Amino acid sequence: MEKNSNLDTLGHLKLHLIGKVVILGIGNNLRSDDGIGSILATRIQDKTPYLVYDSGSSPENYLGKIIKDKPDTILLIDAVDFGGEAGEIRILEGEDIQTVNFFSTHDASISLAIGYLKNSLQAVDIIILAIQPKVLAFGDKLSPPISKTLEKLERWFLNGQN
Repeated sequence: MEKNSNLDTLGHLKLHLIGKVVILGIGNNLRSDDGIGSILATRIQDKTPYLVYDSGSSPENYLGKIIKDKPDTILLIDAVDFGGEAGEIRILEGEDIQTVNFFSTHDASISLAIGYLKNSLQAVDIIILAIQPKVLAFGDKLSPPISKTLEKLERWFLNGQN
C-alpha cells in the first residue's frame, strides 16, 4: 500500500465518510486473503465514530440492521480481484459497482445486497473498498502484502483517516 495511488484512494474515501456511516466488513477467514474485510471490521469495531459490522461471508444477514441504522453512507470492505497488485486498494462507487468487471467470492450476495439497500434507503451513498488479494486458497493466514495493507488500513481508520 505504498503507492501514491493508494494514498489518493484513501483521500477519496475520506470525502465519502460523512454523516452517519455504516461499515460492513465482508470475508471468509478460512480462505486466506479473502478474510481481510472481516478482519479489518473486527479490528476497528467500537474504535471509530462509525457503526461497524463484521458480516463474515454473509452480508445479506446484516441488511435489516443497516436499514434500521438509516445511514448516509455505507462502506463495504471486501477482497476483490480487479487485476491489480496484491494489497492494492480501489474505491468502487456509483456506476462502477454495476459496470466494473471484477471477481469477489461474494459477487452474488454483494450485488443482491447493494440492490436491496439502494431500493430500501433512498439517496444513500454506497461504496466498496476493494482490496486486491494474492491468495484465495483455503487457509487461515493472510499473505504478507495483504497483512501489510490490513495494518495500514487499520491505522488509517483508527487515527482519524490521517
